[in-house]
Amino acid sequence: MKIIIASDSYKESLTSKQVGETIKRAFDEQLNSEAIVIPIGDGGEGTVEALVDATEGTFVELEVKNPLLEPVMARYGLSGDRNTAFIEMASASGLNLVEYERRNPFISSTYGTGQLIKDAVDRGAKEIIIGIGGSATNDGGIGMAAALGVRFINQQGYEITPNNEGIESLAKIDYSSIDSRLKNVKVTIACDVNNPLTGRNGASYIYGPQKGADEEMVKRMDTNLEKLDRLFKRDLGKSINEIPGAGAAGGLGAGLVAFLDGTLMSGIDMVLDFLNFDEAIKDADLVITGEGRIDYQTIMNKAPIGVARRAKKQGIKVIGISAVFGDRAEVVLEEGIDAVFSVVNKLASYQETIKTTEENLYFTAKNIAKLL
Repeated sequence: MKIIIASDSYKESLTSKQVGETIKRAFDEQLNSEAIVIPIGDGGEGTVEALVDATEGTFVELEVKNPLLEPVMARYGLSGDRNTAFIEMASASGLNLVEYERRNPFISSTYGTGQLIKDAVDRGAKEIIIGIGGSATNDGGIGMAAALGVRFINQQGYEITPNNEGIESLAKIDYSSIDSRLKNVKVTIACDVNNPLTGRNGASYIYGPQKGADEEMVKRMDTNLEKLDRLFKRDLGKSINEIPGAGAAGGLGAGLVAFLDGTLMSGIDMVLDFLNFDEAIKDADLVITGEGRIDYQTIMNKAPIGVARRAKKQGIKVIGISAVFGDRAEVVLEEGIDAVFSVVNKLASYQETIKTTEENLYFTAKNIAKLL
């Protein structure tokens, strides 16, 4: 019996690999089966760890600039063959790096994300996979690009501060000075929103308020991104605004496309394609997937549903195991998951539940294996 175990992490308790290994241990003890663990993520928190584990890679830590251009330690992953870098922009430019009272997307910058990309290229990476959720920024990616050598110049010939405020005085984008090595680097962007760069559904109006922007700031930021989009067309010859996902991470989606020729993809589809998942599950009898909380949001192409849809194309049964159920968890049964289980087996405090997640997961997986 060939079983593929491809689960997302259980936030605050188990990594994707730990979830998979726990389930595998239970199944190996009960069944004469070939259980294969494939750690996965859907582009959000835990995806870098999953891809590093899946490729037997390593982590790199370095000092970069945070969203307010202050020093911070960040990290990214390198695949085992060191050809691919796995980056979460939130590690350098995330909202979690800025105290609540200091959050200000008008002046925050993605410069630190660019520093991570540069370091990966310095180490020989030929491909970069970058997740762009959780940003504190709204700079259209110019901070990232500035760290890679692009010059943003005002009317007086001086370089601007690479943030949204700086765009107000921006007169020219000098793309000629970008790190030439990037021409040979493939960039794939994990993005699960479809917002354009500007307008009422764009980066500033939709995501600005949650990053600390008031109504007046939102209007100014959107006006500045409109200007940046015009400069993309004039100086780079690229029309970016209406690309679905251009507005993700305060316009970093747009910047990665404009400056690095990046490709925007669904997070889980990008991960599964990178891992050759369709080939890995051929001839499998069962696929087991899951995440920390399975609920109605899971069907919005989060990891378990992405896995289930791939498995169903090959006629493979799918079991979902989550730490807990949320609202309307049963909807996943209509989207490719044949049966779903929660590992919580008694009333307990949140902290106690977190501490016993691995034990409860093992017990749940053992019972499923016995039933099979």
